[in-house]
Amino acid sequence: MLVNVRLCGLTSARLCGLWRLYMRNVFLEIGKSQAEIDARVEETFNEIFYGANNFYGTTADGTMGFLIDTGNNDTRTEGISYGMMMCVQLDKKKEFDQLWNWAMTKMYLDEGENKGYFAWSVATDGNKNAFGPAPDGEEFFAMSLIFASHRWGDGEGIYDYSHQAKELLRTCIHHEELYGGHNMWTDDGLIKFVPGLDFTDPSYHLPHFYDLFAENCYEEDRLFWKTAAKASREYLKKACHPVTGLSAEYSYYDGKPYPDHEHFGGRHDWFYSDAYRTIANIGLAYEWESKDSDFDRFCRETANNLQRFFFTLPSDKNRGIYEIDGTILEGTALHPIGLTATIAQASLAADGEYALAAVEEFWNTPLRTGERRYYDNCLYMFAMLALSGKYKKY
Repeated sequence: MLVNVRLCGLTSARLCGLWRLYMRNVFLEIGKSQAEIDARVEETFNEIFYGANNFYGTTADGTMGFLIDTGNNDTRTEGISYGMMMCVQLDKKKEFDQLWNWAMTKMYLDEGENKGYFAWSVATDGNKNAFGPAPDGEEFFAMSLIFASHRWGDGEGIYDYSHQAKELLRTCIHHEELYGGHNMWTDDGLIKFVPGLDFTDPSYHLPHFYDLFAENCYEEDRLFWKTAAKASREYLKKACHPVTGLSAEYSYYDGKPYPDHEHFGGRHDWFYSDAYRTIANIGLAYEWESKDSDFDRFCRETANNLQRFFFTLPSDKNRGIYEIDGTILEGTALHPIGLTATIAQASLAADGEYALAAVEEFWNTPLRTGERRYYDNCLYMFAMLALSGKYKKY
């Protein structure tokens, strides 16, 4: 009641601003103090960027920075944009600008069929390994830039964050008319796996981002982003299995797993590395949503189902490879720490018997070391932000 009394008399716009900055802190619910939580989040960031097992590098002059995919020894729009989101959430403007400078200097494509997008893979010396984009990078770039504009204000040139975000969002959905290439979203509002192919990746679907894109894009693009938010919510309901909560790495637009085993490095119609992100995204979408929609109910049910699936597996099978119906396949998870992190992040939406146990397990799990630490620890950092109430809408 104290909160309600204090909010009385505030304008609706001011209330909206306060709501955006208030996020649930699940770590408090498992008995951790605010001081412990703040320290753990900062330690996690510092280990990723500057610690003994860091994977952040800078150019000799210090003007550019990049997160290295330690398993593939390259830099990816996924990692650069993830790093930017981490930095804006934690008020790390120096590192944010270093990362964005790297993206614009080394990754931006200023000619060719993908003009206006970003090369998804670039070597650590700055030479491009590819000349095509991966749309998850573009959507995280845009969201991070919008938050940077709101948190720090706009600068000049590439640091005019709001302008850069609007231009990028415009390019993503009008590329065909602007440059003659392929749009990153279908006309129906569904994000593509890559612009020139006709299927998608469930973990790319971020309706909670698209709502904010609609508020921060060019006026003529607002209706599209509202459509995209609605379309992705409906898509996720189809892509996640109704019993296990699992999703595939790639799927058709109707949610059915994409069965092409001959291209893109083998199978992707199963629950494997890319797919771990889907439930984390659903957890964050629930936290950023209103709590009274059909989609929110879907988020709760899916999070509960997924946590129940993992917590009722035999202990030697709970970090494996699965069909989305839960069939256990041969092999083990390539990124088990990342999986632990995303199962925990599901607790933003889950209200079942395993919700706090998943968070406790994550809290007691250290960052990954070794060759494959990049992807796991990026998912780990996002879970730290989300579960501590520090993954906010600015």
